[in-house]
Amino acid sequence: MMLLHTGRPAEARTPREDAAYDYLDKLNIAYRRVDHEAAMTMEDCEAIDRILGVRMCKNLFLCNRQKTDFCLLLMPGDKPFRTKELSAQLGVARLSFGSAEDMEAKLGLLPGSVSVMGLINDTEGAVCLLIDKDLLDDVEIGCHPCMNTSSIAFSMEDLLQKVLPATGHTPTAVTLTGE
Repeated sequence: MMLLHTGRPAEARTPREDAAYDYLDKLNIAYRRVDHEAAMTMEDCEAIDRILGVRMCKNLFLCNRQKTDFCLLLMPGDKPFRTKELSAQLGVARLSFGSAEDMEAKLGLLPGSVSVMGLINDTEGAVCLLIDKDLLDDVEIGCHPCMNTSSIAFSMEDLLQKVLPATGHTPTAVTLTGE
């Protein structure tokens, strides 16, 4: 059974997860947390959504054909992703999913754990952040704290006004229809 908690767990977690909690705590950001089995799909996140009271966002690590430009896309979990639609908005010939190796090198994340919190590891600004406009209307954001065995929720305002400025990332809003 999943239980709702506030703040970080009492026991130490993986270095990746602890780093996410440290970052949020340093910025004085209040968050709710749920611990759970590994959530690899948006379907796995449905029960987590209900307990946290927020919709988890879909986080996609993308790159161009040459693997010279990398992006993290945040979008509503229930919206289909169409590569062609985003590529056209960005003026990029072709986007694809970034490799696990590139994701770990750029964001310090493993497959299944992609999260906006991975930007705390992108100290060189190698990854651009794209946020679907529909998500920007949400009061809160739900994501993994760099590990997919926990999920957290905190205010969208804190993401935009505290977390992203602290990481040096400026989001670009995109409009995705999923069609």
